[in-house]
Amino acid sequence: MGLITVSGEPGCRHEEAARLAAQRLHFELVTETRLHAMMAEEFGQDTSIPDRAYPSGVASILARLATEHHMVVCADGAAFLFKNFPNLLRVHVVAPESRRIGLLMIERRLERPAAKEMLRQLETERKADYRRKFGRSTPAPYQFDLVLNTELLDAEYIAQVIETAASARGLREQGLLSASAEAQMQFLIRLQLSKHGIQPPGKVRLKKVVFGHPSEEIFATLLDFYRIVWEYEPHNFPIMWDQGGRVLESFTPDFYLPEFDMYVELTTMKQSLVTRKNRKVKLLRTIYPHINIQVFYQKDFRNLIFKYGLGERIAQL
Repeated sequence: MGLITVSGEPGCRHEEAARLAAQRLHFELVTETRLHAMMAEEFGQDTSIPDRAYPSGVASILARLATEHHMVVCADGAAFLFKNFPNLLRVHVVAPESRRIGLLMIERRLERPAAKEMLRQLETERKADYRRKFGRSTPAPYQFDLVLNTELLDAEYIAQVIETAASARGLREQGLLSASAEAQMQFLIRLQLSKHGIQPPGKVRLKKVVFGHPSEEIFATLLDFYRIVWEYEPHNFPIMWDQGGRVLESFTPDFYLPEFDMYVELTTMKQSLVTRKNRKVKLLRTIYPHINIQVFYQKDFRNLIFKYGLGERIAQL
């Protein structure tokens, strides 16, 4: 997907530049107001999103949209969500204080002293918001690809510069985010949100399953609590045959997560069994390369259940 983030100092009209750039490029425009509305729809109107969970919530929304659109995202901090993404253009708009005061005077119909005081208040609120959500009070210039000064440039000109930069990077020619890539992102995001007690709305139907090992029951409890749909050992994959075509050996992963099209295998036993399981997983990946499987080893699993609040059940392992 092609992704452009546009942020700016208070009072420099970067929202207008983002809107015009989206129109020029035929990208989907996602504003901060729209993000808040979509998060309320996604997680429920009555769900309070903690500040430190905000980046993960936004990433979840943007990942879903990225399977359908290239995007211009006009929201503070959006540049940090996909900082390692190759098809990202990060734009920051600035202006001298006098210019921003003048624009506030026009937009809000204020006298200069009142506009100056409003600008100071907006800057203070913005720094505090950044600190709560991203752990820093203000972004540094080197964290952006383009920093544009609106002292002498209007929004139309800035949009043209953004379009030129996006064309030079070939963002319009990029493919959209694949469903499999989005599913893996959402799985990781869901676990991040779970640390803050945020769960997708809806009821969970707890399954009555006889598990082969206590670790599997703990993992299933974790998935249920965080509203991740799962199936226990639903598929058996042949991995070795004799010369006559009869199946000599097969492999049944512990869990299947249909939302993410992902199999999960838990390996919490002694080393000899771990080696045997690793061999089966390697054969599975070789014979069925389209199968997406994630292996949780003993150390990973112990860290996971401590991290997400099930540490009191570790004695069962």
